Amino acid sequence: MRHPTTNDLRGHRRAAARTGGARRALGRAAFGAIALSLVSAACTPRRIAEYPLMENGPRIDKDAGVEEQRSSAEAERIRREDYRDALLSEALSTCDPATCEAVLRGEVTLGMNEAQVLAASRTTEAAWSIRRSDFATVMTPRSLSDPPRDAVADLAMVRLGDAGVASLSYRDAGLLRVVDSPFDATLEGRGAALAELMVREGDDYAARGEFDLALNRYDRADLLSDDPLIEYKIARALDKQLRPIEAQIQYELFLHRLEIEKIEARGDAASPIGPDTADGDDAESQAQEGQPQTGSGDRVDGGDRVGSVPQVDGR
Repeated sequence: MRHPTTNDLRGHRRAAARTGGARRALGRAAFGAIALSLVSAACTPRRIAEYPLMENGPRIDKDAGVEEQRSSAEAERIRREDYRDALLSEALSTCDPATCEAVLRGEVTLGMNEAQVLAASRTTEAAWSIRRSDFATVMTPRSLSDPPRDAVADLAMVRLGDAGVASLSYRDAGLLRVVDSPFDATLEGRGAALAELMVREGDDYAARGEFDLALNRYDRADLLSDDPLIEYKIARALDKQLRPIEAQIQYELFLHRLEIEKIEARGDAASPIGPDTADGDDAESQAQEGQPQTGSGDRVDGGDRVGSVPQVDGR
């Protein structure tokens, strides 16, 4: 047996190298072909054979699920209306005439019970978050986006005690207004409360240097109240904004209203009682002193007429 020589080994290596190179070239060509086929397949639009949802001509039948939901909603609406009617009947059966009128016009007033509050606000317990204790009940809206309201404004809170509604709060003109007395429930009380809240808010804006917003609140309060101090606050705000002409006019209006109030105060102090009562008191005092009673055109001891302004020291 002949042993392989060095030349034989070299020949084998060259043949193996040639075979490996051919295989690598074949692999690269196959990989390129596969990649090209994938790219071409990805760029080609995919067509799906879809059947039409509806042919021309046929009519669509009513969906049974939609009809069922409609019937359920109608039944729920009727149930709620019946419950509101029951609340209204209960509220009207135990109310005095004034409270019954308030319930019918949709206004929550002091002294109402819980059923009357629900009937006046045209709501049910579902619209409220109700917190009960031993002797008090607090009702607050369940949703701030759609709060209960009566004929006046949106209701923010209702407090009930043993005697019914003790106080109620409104969100009126963007402000929180509390009603806890009969005067607060009147239009005058509502205007006074709103004016006070607007003045307070205007003072806060003025303290922060936001005089435009302060003037907005003061002007709105001035429409609801006759307080001369509001004119003074408006004048100061205009003065701080370097608007001297408007500020001067407001200062003059403030002084003018002060003079009017001073004149009214002097008149009230000079005649604290009416003229009819004054004539009766003068006649009674003359009878007690033994002086004869005279008419309005007679004179007593050559003096001034009775009922006229007395002259003292020739004045």
